[in-house]
Amino acid sequence: MKRPSTWIAFATFLFLLNTTSCVEYEVKRTLIQFLGQVSGKDGQQNSSLVWKQDSDPCKGTWQGVHCDAQNMSIKKLLLDNLNFSGTLDLAMLCNLQPLAASLTYLSLDGNKISGGMASEVGNCKQLTRLHLSGNQLAGDLPSSLAMLSSLKRLDISNNQFSGSLPDLYRISGLNMFLAQNNYLGGTIPAFEFSNFDQFNVSFNNFRGHIPNVHGYFSADSFLGNPELCGDPLPKNCSDKPMPLSEAQTSEKSKGASKEQILMYSGYAALGVIIVLFVVLKLCRRKKGENKVEALNNMVGASGGGGGVEKPRNVSSEYKNEVSRSEFSVPSESGMVSQSLVVLSSQTAMELRLEDLLGAPAELIGRGKNGSLYKVMLDNGIMVVVKRIKDWTISSHDFKQRMRILSQAKHPHVLPPLAFYSSKQDKLLVYEYQQNGSLFKLLHGTTKALDWTSRLGIAATIAEALAFLHQEVGHHGIGHGNLKSCNILLNKNMEACISECGIMDMDDQRGSAFGTSSTDGGALDMLKGDVYGFGVIVLELLTGKLVKGNGIDLTDWVQSVVREEWTGEVFDKSLLSEYASEERMVNLLQVAIRCVNPSPQVRPTMNQVALMINTIKEEDEKSLIYEV
Repeated sequence: MKRPSTWIAFATFLFLLNTTSCVEYEVKRTLIQFLGQVSGKDGQQNSSLVWKQDSDPCKGTWQGVHCDAQNMSIKKLLLDNLNFSGTLDLAMLCNLQPLAASLTYLSLDGNKISGGMASEVGNCKQLTRLHLSGNQLAGDLPSSLAMLSSLKRLDISNNQFSGSLPDLYRISGLNMFLAQNNYLGGTIPAFEFSNFDQFNVSFNNFRGHIPNVHGYFSADSFLGNPELCGDPLPKNCSDKPMPLSEAQTSEKSKGASKEQILMYSGYAALGVIIVLFVVLKLCRRKKGENKVEALNNMVGASGGGGGVEKPRNVSSEYKNEVSRSEFSVPSESGMVSQSLVVLSSQTAMELRLEDLLGAPAELIGRGKNGSLYKVMLDNGIMVVVKRIKDWTISSHDFKQRMRILSQAKHPHVLPPLAFYSSKQDKLLVYEYQQNGSLFKLLHGTTKALDWTSRLGIAATIAEALAFLHQEVGHHGIGHGNLKSCNILLNKNMEACISECGIMDMDDQRGSAFGTSSTDGGALDMLKGDVYGFGVIVLELLTGKLVKGNGIDLTDWVQSVVREEWTGEVFDKSLLSEYASEERMVNLLQVAIRCVNPSPQVRPTMNQVALMINTIKEEDEKSLIYEV
């Protein structure tokens, strides 16, 4: 009787052993399939990672996989900045019980992963951190996200998520929520803001009243939502959207804050604008058809003593490159009746100035050479309007400059979509870039860029600026105001140069651009761009502000290098990864040459682009060799 019981015990042992083996095999198989999905290369996993079925994820060489102290279960998957371009399949991870029961930290920041967030994410009950920033994820956030009761940090910023937020306020332990630069809408849930260390929902489509933040967060956490109102934003919930023409008029006001003036005078100004618009329409009818045609053909006021240029035939002058629309603007706006010149673009072909000025606008930046507005058009398209006041350039020269810039087409130079010119004002319309600027990426709350990304951005900017100098430099046009906040990131997180050619040569001379000569003309202007580029590279290498705590970045870097403490220059996050210090030093030497106090000694941008591409090629070869 004992022999059968012995066989039963032995068979049970084999069954349990086989079951355990199958579970381990299934976890490895699922992880490898998941890696193939996010890698996006026909299901093949990223070449920089080595995940093999015949090795142990916890004891082998599975990069990015972190296990518990006993090497029995997987706790973290950290797969940031690996250039993944596939799709995110959270259902694959969270439907596998052994993995869902152990995984606490999933991070895929800084890739190009598309797709959506599956509702099965709610099965990963142990998740405390979910980081998906800087990808191309889209669609609605699943309601099951609110079921992650252990979640503490959630970062979905810089994606394309839409729809309303799930009931994340139910997660009592949540202390970080970053969702900026998406298309999320609806109202903001009533979070317990005292629990949060970081919170940001800026540049989305949220509407309605902001829940009481009790002073824990400033307006920066909520900017870029045109229909959002209440403290800490200056927009009161009883206000209507502010047209761009009203926002421009308010800049002339003194005393109280511009936002308050706009808030209290909005209704009155709107009424005045409507009345004046009707009056002007009636007056124009009475003046006859010839007068109407003459006004509509005018392109801008002359740069002289208030005269008007001879009417021009815009369509014939620009041929197929531009189209234009007529408009009328009330005199209170500081503009006279002119034409908005629309450069060849499907986005703005039907754009009219009266539509532009009547659209809700938000002031998002102000500099020494103008103000920047984010404008939502009636057709739902978002644009950015740069307004420049009192620029001494004549309307004819300005128009000629815009024509030249529109012809210099490069994938990483952001062209104007349209422009307007009067004696007092110049308007430039650009496509809105939802991923923000390089300045924000380097100095904001998001994770630091890795070495490969920074080197790639430097190479991209160098090539685009070299192209710009080659194409328009001989016309006396350069960028003129190159800095990290004018380097924007497109929908693919690629660097693009914005606001080219909108500063006079006289404006860009001085210490900010490292140009002191006043007789070099166009050469000084281009060398000033080289200096500005060098400063951007120093920001990329150091992670420091150009002006911080009274210290000038270029002076500090040069003093540290002179003392032979070069290693102290680099951003600590770069030193903590496998970045080559030799190639960082090589890039630093290029930047130092660019910011040389003597403009004549600085290299050309063609030379700079060649040097940086050489460093980039060496870096790419080293990565292939290491793999």
